Amino acid sequence: MGSFSSKATRTLPKRVTTPPWSGARVPRPADSVAEAASETKNDAIEQDPQFLSKLSQLGPVRVDHHMYAVRPAAQTNHMFNSRVQSENEAAAPTQTLNRVQAPTLSRLLDERKSIRTRRDMEFLAQRFGLEVEKLDAIAKFLSTPSVHQNSAVRVTGESGDEKQIMKAVWVEPRLKDASV
Repeated sequence: MGSFSSKATRTLPKRVTTPPWSGARVPRPADSVAEAASETKNDAIEQDPQFLSKLSQLGPVRVDHHMYAVRPAAQTNHMFNSRVQSENEAAAPTQTLNRVQAPTLSRLLDERKSIRTRRDMEFLAQRFGLEVEKLDAIAKFLSTPSVHQNSAVRVTGESGDEKQIMKAVWVEPRLKDASV
C-alpha cells in the first residue's frame, strides 16, 4: 500500500526561539485594577434607569443591632445531649417521675381514652410514672388520633385510585365519678 519513502517526514526546529512578545507584559498595580472595576460598575448603574429607580425605592440599608448570632453547633450539641440523657433515663432500672418517652406517651393517651373512673386514672398515671395532675395537663393539649365511628367514606379519584376518608375526633374519657 504505501512504502516508507511515500510518507511525509516531519521535521522539528532544531533551535528553540522565544516569541517577541514574551516579557512584554507589565503587571498593573492593584489600585488601578480596583479603580477601573469601580468606574465600570458606577457607569453601568448610572446607565440603567430601572435599576436606579429600584435602588431608590429600597432606600438605605437598615441594620438591626439587637440581633444575636445563631450558633447551630451549640443547638446541635444540646439536642444530642438531651437525646443521650433521654436514652440513659430509658435504660435506667428505676423510672424518673413525670418523664415519659414518646411511644409510651402515645400508649398512655390511648389507654386514657378507655378508663371509666378517677381511680383508674390514678392507677394509670402511677403505672406510667406520672402524677395525675401532669397527666391531666398533658391531656388538655395532646391526644392520639381517633376516628369517628361510621364516618368512613370511600372516594375514587380520576385515575381510579380509591381513598378512604375518615373524620378525626378528640376523645375524652367518660368518667363515672368525676366529682371524686
